[in-house]
This record gives sequence, C-alpha cells and structure tokens, in this order.
Amino acid sequence: MGFADDHLIPLVDEGLGNSAYLVDLGDGRALTVDASRDLRAVRAAAERHGLTLTVAFAADTHLHADFLSGSVQLAHDDGAAVLASAAGHRAFPHQGLGDGDEVDLGGLTLRALATPGHTDEHLSFLLLDGARELGVFTGGSLIVGSAARTDLLGGDRAEELARAQYRSLRRLAELPDPVAVWPTHGAGSFCSAPPGAERTTTIGDQRRSNQLLAAPDEDTFVRQLLGGLGSYPAYFARLAEANRRGPAVLGSAPGLAALTVAEVRRLLGEGAQVVDVRPVADFAAGHVPGALAIPLRDQFATWLGWLLPDDVPLVFVTAPGQDLTELTWQALKIGYERLPGHLPMAAWTADGGEQQRVELLTADRLADRPVLDVRQRAERGAGHIPGSVGIELGELPARTGEAPGGAVVHCGRGLRAMTAASVLQRAGHQDLAVLDGGPADWAEATGRPLQEGT
Repeated sequence: MGFADDHLIPLVDEGLGNSAYLVDLGDGRALTVDASRDLRAVRAAAERHGLTLTVAFAADTHLHADFLSGSVQLAHDDGAAVLASAAGHRAFPHQGLGDGDEVDLGGLTLRALATPGHTDEHLSFLLLDGARELGVFTGGSLIVGSAARTDLLGGDRAEELARAQYRSLRRLAELPDPVAVWPTHGAGSFCSAPPGAERTTTIGDQRRSNQLLAAPDEDTFVRQLLGGLGSYPAYFARLAEANRRGPAVLGSAPGLAALTVAEVRRLLGEGAQVVDVRPVADFAAGHVPGALAIPLRDQFATWLGWLLPDDVPLVFVTAPGQDLTELTWQALKIGYERLPGHLPMAAWTADGGEQQRVELLTADRLADRPVLDVRQRAERGAGHIPGSVGIELGELPARTGEAPGGAVVHCGRGLRAMTAASVLQRAGHQDLAVLDGGPADWAEATGRPLQEGT
C-alpha cells in the first residue's frame, strides 16, 4: 500500500470533470486541495473512511474559473489555513505563497511550485515526506495526457500563457518518475485541452505518453495545445474574480422553497427566469411558456452557467422525486444565489396554466425535415448527419436566427437538444422537434453513413 492508498482520497466531480483531494494527515487533521464550495463530498469521504477530520489546511492551486472554491467556507467551519498564491491577491485571509515556499503540515511538507500557464498565478503543490517526493498536485498545469487550456484570460493572451505552460510542464517533468501526479482538471472538464480519460498518473507515465511533453520544441507545443482548444462555458468569465474576492460563507444547509403559482407569476413579472429541470420527455409533453429546459443531471451546472445570467431570480420547475438539495448545490457551486424556490409542474397544470410542447421524434421519423446539430465541434467532426446545420448549444442564444425553421434538433442523446429547442422556442421558433437519440441512431435507422468533418 502506498501513501495515496492510505492517506489520499480523490473527490471527483463528474459533472464539471474536476478532482479535489482530501489528505488524511494522520492526527485528526486534513488537507484539502481545490475543494469546491459544495463540501458534501469532503464530509462524506471522511465519514466513509471512518475518519473524524478537521480540515486544517485548504489549498487552492489557482483562481478557479469553473467552480467556487470551498476554502473560505473551510476557514469558517474548520478554522482551516487557506494556502494560495500570493500573486493571486485574494481579498480574504490566507497564507500567500511564492515559488519554493514550504508549509509544515505536521509530519508532511507542502512545497509551492510556480507553474503559470493555465492562469498567471498558478501554483502546483509538491507533497513531501522528509526529502521523499510523494506526489504533486498539479491543478491546471500538467494533466493526464495533456495540459489545461491557456485562453481563459482572453484569446489575446492564449499564446503567451501557452509558452508559460510549456516551461511549467518541463519543470514538472524534471521530478522523479515515481512521483504521483494529482491534477484538478480531467475528463469532462472544459478547462482541459483536450480532456483525457484518466484522473491521476505519474511523472514517468506522462514523460512516456503525454504528446505535449513529447513536443520537440516550444513552438510545436504551443501549436498543439492551442489547436486542441474548444469552447467553454460563459460563466468562466466571472468566477475567477469571484474566487479572488471570496465566496460568501453559507450559514446553514441550503434549501429550496416550494412556490405557489401566484408567487411564480409575481416573480416572472419582476424579471425571474424559469428553468425546467424535469426529464426530456416530461418537458416535451408540456411546460411553462418561455421555460429553459436543463434536465437535472451531473452536467446541470455547466449548462446553467453557460446559458443564464447569475443576477436574476431563478424559478425551477420540478418533477416528483427530484433531488432538490443536489439542484441547489449545483447552482450554488457556480455562483447562482438568487434561488427563490421551485414549482412542481403539477401545480402549474392544476392551476390551468398555459403550456407549450415540443415533439419528440425517433430516428426513423426524421424524413426530410431540416436538422440542427448542437453538439461541440469536435463531436460533430467525428460524424454528423449529412446536410445538418451545426451550431453549438453554447452559441445558440446569440445565433437563433441562423437555425432552420421547423428543425429537428439533436445532440448525442437528446438532453442538450431539448435545451436547444427551448432556447429556440423562447426566440419565437415554432414546429420544433427533438431527436430521441443521436446521429448513430439515425445511421442505424436509415442505413446511411455519417459524414465526417464540420
């Protein structure tokens, strides 16, 4: 059994594609690295492992753009010392660290390594037992099979930061082969470029398999890294500053109040927006006019943050049995705090509220209708329905006028497609349908091949 088996617990957020880490320091104290504001996973992991831990140290590798940090909350709840880059100029109490600074964890040592690239102030944290290097928390520098993206501070700085990323990865690659690599970003994270499947690795494995580390020179590295960048959620533009200021401390477990139809109508009159979190088939069968469909699932926060502002009240339309706590935490962890409550769809129906509908079609019923593909460009390039129009879901609100009239909208399974259909319906499009499935279902139903390229 190694150190990681005995003392380190990865905490994976499947929706955002990130990993945080809980390190048992062996004396009732713990270290967290890149913990989210949603600390349920931290507490549950300790309980599962039979640990009663106080988080004594909460380290952040960088100013996260994709989630609100839990460090301020851990400082409040556990008295944790927040460890972060001094260059980040955080506006709350923390121990500002620079390159080479060390923190005594009580038997173990955490050494800060300046690894800019993903962000300017990015640190990696090398964990040592005496002189022995156990592993390195690499955040958004070296990740499995790649490196994190460098365009989050603007496209005009992407190349400059990619060159910094090159030097940071080269520095990390000088560590001994057995040193474990514990990245924050991974499969499913829009901070990855491109995402990989594995969550953790070793320096030796990356030296042998990471194509970016194999790049013969800096210019080739930069071309490869920037060439793999896709789009990313709109809310990334505001969370880094929110993390610099520090998220508000939550005083108790958040709840989501049940609203009456009258309260919802009042809120709508005051500018609230309706987000329908029910399954695709439920939304298709009938929904509140103007509602945005974002089915509740692991990726709910991503699409909420991509498609809606964070400064208006959000009313959630729900189905019986849906996890309201999960719904609330997904909103809170990306900075959505104006959450007056939820409305069961049955209440709207019983009150005689007007409804809109969207047709659900199986692949054998598309006939000659125009098709709108709302998947990411890389997905579309791997194979799409010939003649379809491609507009990524994240771009659709600004491009609704380019969508064909009476379209059948599709993605991979129908979840993003229903969201897209609701965006189009809000913009005045009519006679919309959603494909129940994806391009592979169309190919099987028609016997025709998919077309590659965008």
